[in-house]
Amino acid sequence: MLVRFEEPFCWQGIAVQEYKTEGTHFRAITRQTLLRHREGLACEVRYFEVQPGGYSSLERHQHAHAVIVLRGTGRALVGESIYSLRPFDVLYIPPGCWHQFRAEEDVLGFLCLVNCHRDRPELPTEADLEQLRRHPEIAAFIRI
Repeated sequence: MLVRFEEPFCWQGIAVQEYKTEGTHFRAITRQTLLRHREGLACEVRYFEVQPGGYSSLERHQHAHAVIVLRGTGRALVGESIYSLRPFDVLYIPPGCWHQFRAEEDVLGFLCLVNCHRDRPELPTEADLEQLRRHPEIAAFIRI
């Protein structure tokens, strides 16, 4: 199976979809699922694109995932660390770890590899937010 790349950051036969269908805890982000479960491969490969000023959900879940930046720049919260991102950086997000992606002045486009069978994301409670906001840098970073 071949999924051919087309400009501008689209793939032949792959629909550009809303990041999520419910909620207001994210902004200006799309998703393309490039590869779903195939025999012998137990992961999905997805491409996310965050527009300038946009951000993903602040969430955590019990599955790990890996991110490979393809275009633009941005930042990511992973646990209690905030990382600057640029093309070809690889970021590992451990299970149970709060994380959120933000685009700054450029579009931030990245591949995300996840297990096909995974748990649903958990959004932060008020108590979780209070604990995260104890760190001034994290408080300034997160968007809800």
